This record gives sequence, structure tokens and C-alpha cells, in this order.
Amino acid sequence: MRTNPFYNKNYNTPHNTAPFQRILLEDYEPAMMEGIRQDEAFIQSIIDNPEPPTFDNTLAVTSPDDMLERVTKVFFNLISAETNDEMDALAQKMAPILTEHANNIMFNKRYFQRVKAVWERYQAGQERALTPEEQMLLDKAYEGFIRSGAALDEEHQTRLREINNEMSLLSLQFSQNNLKETNGYELHITDEADLSGLPDSARDAAALTAKERDKEGWVFTLHAPSYGPFITYADNRELRRQMYMAKNTICIKDNEYNNESIVSRIINLRRERAQLLGYKTFADFVLKERMAENADNVYRLFDQLLDAYMEPARKEVQEIEEIARKMAGADFQLRPWDFSYYGHKLKMERYNIDAEMLRPYLELSRVKEGVFGLATRLYGITFVENKEIPVYHPDVQAFDVLDKDGSFLAVLYTDFHPRKGKQSGAWMTSFKEQWIGPDDNCTDPRDPSLWKNSRPHVSLVMNFTKPTETKPALLTLGEVETFLHEFGHALHGIFSNSRFSSLSGTNVYWDFVELPSQLMENFAIEPDFLNTFARHYESGEPIPQELIDRIIASRNFQVAYACIRQVSFGLLDMAYYTLSTPFESDIRSFEHDAWHRAQLFKEVPGTCMTVQFGHIMSGGYAAGYYSYKWAEVLDADAFSVFKAHGIFNRETAQRFRDEILSRGGTEHPMTLYKRFRGQEPTIDALLIRNGIKK
Repeated sequence: MRTNPFYNKNYNTPHNTAPFQRILLEDYEPAMMEGIRQDEAFIQSIIDNPEPPTFDNTLAVTSPDDMLERVTKVFFNLISAETNDEMDALAQKMAPILTEHANNIMFNKRYFQRVKAVWERYQAGQERALTPEEQMLLDKAYEGFIRSGAALDEEHQTRLREINNEMSLLSLQFSQNNLKETNGYELHITDEADLSGLPDSARDAAALTAKERDKEGWVFTLHAPSYGPFITYADNRELRRQMYMAKNTICIKDNEYNNESIVSRIINLRRERAQLLGYKTFADFVLKERMAENADNVYRLFDQLLDAYMEPARKEVQEIEEIARKMAGADFQLRPWDFSYYGHKLKMERYNIDAEMLRPYLELSRVKEGVFGLATRLYGITFVENKEIPVYHPDVQAFDVLDKDGSFLAVLYTDFHPRKGKQSGAWMTSFKEQWIGPDDNCTDPRDPSLWKNSRPHVSLVMNFTKPTETKPALLTLGEVETFLHEFGHALHGIFSNSRFSSLSGTNVYWDFVELPSQLMENFAIEPDFLNTFARHYESGEPIPQELIDRIIASRNFQVAYACIRQVSFGLLDMAYYTLSTPFESDIRSFEHDAWHRAQLFKEVPGTCMTVQFGHIMSGGYAAGYYSYKWAEVLDADAFSVFKAHGIFNRETAQRFRDEILSRGGTEHPMTLYKRFRGQEPTIDALLIRNGIKK
């Protein structure tokens, strides 16, 4: 008789990795329900402990088998990476059940009272001395209860339950609508003349997509590896406009995937939730646990960036307009679907370089070797493919990550290419967090020397250019930067060395989490790094030095435009979440007003960013999109240390590992950063790197 694989916490797989090959759709729901039951029993055992509450018997205790964690990690990661209609329907069914379970935990008065008693004992000096990590866990547990409504009266807790339940469904529906509408569009070309300007790589990929869909000719989609080259290279302006409009009207059309009412509801529910908890706005609620601390500091950063970058950005747009009129006529009116096209022309004229020139030298398997090799050079770790580890799709590879002494450090999954059941974009996630504590074989759970360091299972999910029938996967430099970015997140997880899983890896303040990822992007244009792997996929010839020189010369091309674009997204995010009264506006009008001071083009009627802005609606960046620019200040400042001592300097890298990467959220991020850097960061390194300040 077949047994649900989740019912046995020992999967009998390498490193006890998820047994994807044995999991069926019908396994998820009963495993989640049993996980909920086990969770409730475990919490009840803490509550029923007759001993007075202490840190050790209330907060440091761990579940003997967190089945719910195991099954939801697999299920919701696959909802993003390998979903289907049946999975989506199950997610809709289970989301309110899981949310209700979370509500039951946070509104459990007896459980809260025990945690509160420990917190008060510690504040009064009556609890045993705690390590900084234990202090952080205690503070986060207590604050977590408060911020979840544990101290509210019954009437307000009931309303909070209703909000949480509705939010779980709305965020899921938002994402599903976005994916389905993205997948639902295609530009089918049968006349080869319409491919004018497109490089062979884009034509080959479009031909492969057409073949996969049983169509003649070429098919282009809204997924990044297809959309990006088309909007950049296609000579046919009308088709560029069609692609642009399709991309920028996702979920705003009058159809079943329209997200306008969902967005309005999400914004209002978040504001109401924050106000129930005693905050004026949702931004106030969020920023209380961020490095930025408050909205004034976020807007101060935006003001600094606007002051420094707006004029250079306007000049960059003017330069694009000039070359467009030079090529297309003096009366030509530049539109957003023209910017990348003529930007490419200007870049070629000025630097004689574009993404297609680099593709032959950036074959995916070599890039992977280069990125892995960079980690080896910096930290001494190695990556060994382990084909015995089950994977959830044939595209996925699994690796054993070994430390410099050869000991096992982590599992790393890589999933590189787009497909129908996969969300767009790129992300790092985990199927298992790292923790230190007693396992089933521990003879004395009270003796830390006998505890196990249970290592993480980390996953990198991306949407890179696919191989074609005639060529391997050849990347752009931008895709290499994306790889490095997500790999930086992965290192944050891989090196984690925390006692508590809730504080391990990337479980840090949201405006600190992008530091390790953005730091790694800096290596992308370093000659000493490129020369380790960038070879022509056919001849094996190394990338020419003069090509590297042109890459470096062009590194700040349109950097001001890119900065202002990010600031505009941040302004939009903050505008929604600093509202203290109900949102009743037209979304497109509100969007226009929110980011107008960072706009470099006239608004295109019918387009809307908000309804597809997953980061701030269904993701974790609500009132936090500024984090990318905040972390960019940090990464420029931190990388200046690497530059000063040599980009491969092991001592600098080890300090970054010890003080940042391995510490997770065990201490305040500024404490960790200053321990690495020796001082607080300034914006100067970013301005210098971008050529804004000499």
C-alpha cells in the first residue's frame, strides 16, 4: 500500500531532500492537514507545561517533526516554479485554511501569555543571560505576537482574522491572474520581413517556441528572454508598440484577469490591518522593523537620488531622442517602445557594443562554472552535481555544496529556463532552512555539543534564454548579472550558521536582504572574473580584451535612467502604503500622480504598472520596494572594500561571510554591517561607481 511521502520525515533521499518523484497532487492536502494537527499538538504541549515559562521551555523548544513546514515549502515553491490548474485550485482551497491556522497560533492567549511572561522576565533581569541570537528570537517572538494582534480584544481579533483570510486569497489570485495573462499572449509572425533587426538568437528562440506550439513561423511572448530582445532590436515599430502595449496592459483589460479591484482591496486591507494594530499607515507598520525605520528616511533617500540622478537621466533621454530624430526624421516623437531600440543604436554608436556581441562568450554552462568558481575563489567552497537528488523538472540540476574543508554545506538546485507553469522573473528560495539543535539521535538534548547543524536546501529559479536546436543557451550580460544577483541570495542561505531557522539565511530585515545579492552583481564586469569563463562557445577563444574594455567603458550607459526608473517604482509603492484613509481613487490616475516627479516619458493611455506589480501586491516588498536602492547604497559601499583589497581577497570575503552571510537575522543588520565595514555606509560610493560624482 502506498504511503504519503510527507508522512515520514525521513525521505530516504540524499541529505533528506524532497522526494519530488514520489509526490502526487493528492498528497499535499492531507499532509497539510496532518501538519496543522501536529502543529496544534506541539503548541498545546508548550502551553500545558506546568513549569513556569522560561526561554528554554517556551521559545527554544522545537517540534520533533515540522510536517507543515516540509509540505508547504514544497507546495508553494512549486506554485511559483512548476504549477498547473489543479495546483492553483488547491492553493486557492488551502490558503484560507493555512491562514486560519496561523491566526489560531497568533491569537492563542495562553501561548502569548507564556511568551510575554518570558519577555517581561528578561526585561526585569529575571531570565538567564541570553545570547544576542536568543535575544533576537525573544524580541521577534514577542513583537510577532503584538504585530499579529495577540493583544487586541476579541472583536478586533475577529476582524483581523477576516483580513488575513481575505488577503491570503487576494494575493494568490493577483499572482495567478498575472501568470495566466502573461502566458495568454503571443505575437505570431509568419512574414520573415517582420523579423528585420532581430539577431539570430531571438529568431531561433522564436522559431523554437512556434514549433513547440505547433505553429509555422515565429512566436514571441511576454517572458523576458523573448520580450527583451524584441523591444530592443525589432525594426518594425508597430510590432514593438504591440508588444509594449501587451506587456504594459497585463491585468488592466476588461476581462477575467483584471486586477484593479483586487489591488484596491489589498491596499485597503493592509491599511486597515495596520490601523487595527495602532499604526497610522501600513508603511509605518512595515518600517518599524526595517533599517529605514520610517517613511521620512525612505523619502530622504529618494530625494537624494532624484537630486543626483534626475538631470543626468533627462540628458540620457534627450540623447536617445536626438539619435532617433537623426535616424527617423526631425519630427519623430520618441515613445516608450522606442527607447530600448534607439538606446541600443546609441550604445553601438558610442561604444560599439551590445548584448548580442557578448552572447557567444556567455554560454550558460560556462557561466555557471564561472559563478561557482567565483564562490570557490572567494570562499573555498565547491559544487558537485548529485544526480541522486530528486528534482521537480528535467531542467533542474541539484548540487552538493562542500565547504573549504570538504564538509557538506548545503544542497543547491538550479532551474534556469522559462516554461508554461513558471512565474516570470528570477528568485532564490529554499526547500529547507538551516538550524542547529538536537535531532532524533541526540542522547542529551540539553548538551549543545551533541546538537546537529542541519544544513539548508537552497534553490535558484530563473528565466534565461533557452537553448535552440542549433545553439546552446547563450546569455546576455544582463542575464549573467541576474545569475550573480540570485546566487548572492543563495550564498546568504548556504553559509547560514544560526541556531534558529526563523533567523537563518535570508530571514533578515527586508532592506538588508538585497545586500549580498547586489554585491555579487559588481563582479559581472570585472575583467579578472570574466576571463575565468567567458570563452566563445564554438571556438573556445577567450573573450577579447578590447570587448571587455568596451563593456567597462559602457557600464554607466543609461545608469541615471535606470536609477530614476527604480525610484519611480519606489514612489508608487510608498504612495499606496502611506495612505491613512481608504483608497477610493482610479488606479491609473493615482499611479500617474504618485510617480510623476520621477517620470521621463509622457504617460501612455491604457497602461498600468500597479495591477501587475507583484513585488508590492503579492510579494514581500509592500512599503519596501525602496529596499533595492537602499541595498544598492550598501553594496556599493561594501564592494569598495573588495576593490581596495583585491576583488578576490580571501580575508575580505571571509569577513563578509563571518559578519554578514552566516549571521542571518541574529542581530540588527547595521550592527552586522558595521562589524564588516567598520563604519556606517554613505551614498558616496554609489555616486562614484555610477560616475555621478568624481
